[in-house]
Formats: sequence, C-alpha cells, structure tokens
Amino acid sequence: MITLKIILYLFSFLLSLVVLLPLVKKDFWLFRVFDYPRVQKFVLISIVLAAWFVFFNDSKLLIDWAIILFLSVTLVHLAYVIIPFTVLGKTMVDRAESSNKTPLNILVSNVYQYNDSFSKLLKLVKEAQPDIVFLLETDHKWRDAVIELRESYPHYIEVPQDNTYGLLFYSKLPITNQEINFLIDDEIPSIIADVTYDEQTVRIYGLHPTPPVPKENKYSTDRDAEILMVGKMAKEYKKPCLVMGDMNDVAWSYTTKLFLKTSELLDPRRGRGMYSTFNAKQVLLRWPLDHYFLSSHFRLVKMSVEKPIDSDHFPISISLIIATKDESDKMTADSEDKKLANEKIQAGKNDTPL
Repeated sequence: MITLKIILYLFSFLLSLVVLLPLVKKDFWLFRVFDYPRVQKFVLISIVLAAWFVFFNDSKLLIDWAIILFLSVTLVHLAYVIIPFTVLGKTMVDRAESSNKTPLNILVSNVYQYNDSFSKLLKLVKEAQPDIVFLLETDHKWRDAVIELRESYPHYIEVPQDNTYGLLFYSKLPITNQEINFLIDDEIPSIIADVTYDEQTVRIYGLHPTPPVPKENKYSTDRDAEILMVGKMAKEYKKPCLVMGDMNDVAWSYTTKLFLKTSELLDPRRGRGMYSTFNAKQVLLRWPLDHYFLSSHFRLVKMSVEKPIDSDHFPISISLIIATKDESDKMTADSEDKKLANEKIQAGKNDTPL
C-alpha cells in the first residue's frame, strides 16, 4: 500500500501541475501545449481520485485530504471547460430549419505533407462532392497529385510550399476576389477568398498558423497574433464570412475564446460535440484542432469528421445555409479583451513573445 500511495502522490502532483500550467497566460510552449488534452486530464484525474477514495478513504493525514480536495476542484474546473463542447452545452449556431436552399458544402483537410495517399483524398472529395475544398500542408508534390481537381473546381488558389504550410483552395463557386497574405511570418501564408453563394458574397479566411511546440515554434505568439488579426478582419467585414483551417489551437483554449470575442464569430461545435480531428493515428490523444468559425448569418445543416486519409488529421466537413442574421449567442470583447488582443497582435508583429 505504501508503494501505491507514493504512486498516487506522484500522479496527483503531475496532474495538478498540467492543470495549473495553462492558467499561466504566457506564450511559452510549456504553458500553452497543456491546453490541448483537457478531456484526457479529466479522465486521468477521475481515475486517480477514484483510487484515493477506494484505497485511502480512511486516511487521517491532512495532506491526503488536501490532495483529494484539490483534485476534486480541478475536476470541476475541467468539466466546466469541456461541457460547452458536449450536447450538454448551449449551441452557438442554430440548426437550419427545413429550407429549399442549396447548402454551401465545405471540406477542410490537413493532408500531412509527407503522406502520399493522394487517391484517398481524391476519393473522399469525389464522394462528398463539396463546393469548396481547402487542403493544408500541401507541397508541390501534393499540388501535382490533386491537379485533376481543377476540372471540377475551376476556381482555385494554390500556394504550395515545402515547409508544411502550403495551402490549396478549390471552389466550384466563382471567386470574385482573392488574396494571399503573410500576416506574421514570410513563410506562413493565409488566404482570403470571396465566393458567390446564394446570390451573395461570402468571404472565406483560410489559415494554418504554427503550433506552440519546440520543433516548430517555442511560443504561441505567432499563432495567437495571426488568429486574432483574422478575427479583427472578420468583425470589420460585417457581411457573411467564415474562418476555417487548422488553427493549431483547441476549441476551449483562452486564445480561441479571445478570438471569438474579437471576431464575434460563432463556433458550431458548441453544444454539439468535440469533433476531434487530431491525432488521427492516436486514439487516446485526440482533440479539435481543425475549425470552422461562422458569422451570425449562417445556420448549420451538418458538420462531420470524415474518414481517415492516412494523414495525422481527420478531414472535417460542414454544410451551411444563409438565413436571417442572429447575433444573440455571439461573444463580445470588453476593454480588457481588446487590450489583450492588441498586445498579442503587436507582439506577433514585433516578434516579442508575451
């Protein structure tokens, strides 16, 4: 029993640490990377708490009960963070009522640059028949492999790159305006495409910022700044728009929440489920990294995580219609939020991590 107790002490300390680290609002990767596994932390803390109650419920040591109390509080905190992304949470985007409108269907897929299962991606596109296909981590090899998409998708933006940040955008709908931007880093592109849908112009922002991990970027500064810059653009646009791509951030992080307040866009995941897209190869290490954020003009027909294509990400699709504008569920930024967003954007531009 002594050995078991030592193990419980060790796990209790480590789990407490990884719960507390994301509460530190610093950009260094060690604080930000533990934003991701909230569900995994919830499960592990539940197991450790159960072990405390089963094996040491008669303990007379104050430290044991202090640990049990602290773990219980962290469990409640994690549940509070996770519940909005389950069916127990409140939806932000209403379900589309029966309509004669033809929906706007979009497919986003981080294909993993070193994946050569091109045929699986092409088969998925053929089966799903989306109006828009947005492919990330696409190099020149990928561009050449999917070039046949130009036949069915005559409107396209291609930015192939060999640094795992290439973008390919294909549309059946006319593109009336397009931009390729390098908002923070000269090697990290993002796109803006105005497409014509339902006799209206819909602006689409597509991006793939760097993750806060040591081999990519030791700080979340660039990622946060790029996401927030696009958020401000989306708010200023006023018309139907959506932001999509692999954000390298989870739906429940404080950066994503700040983005929702800054952009006043809506998250269709809320109240519906996790829709985890990464890691497709590790069942126990999955979280939502690929996103759609919508202006209040849209209603949701369907959102689905698609079958694997041998990438480390699952593709994710969405089907939408435009309806009357409904801003009742949007988040808004207060003065502190606006100040923090501006500080983060400036930090990204100046390459000075917070």
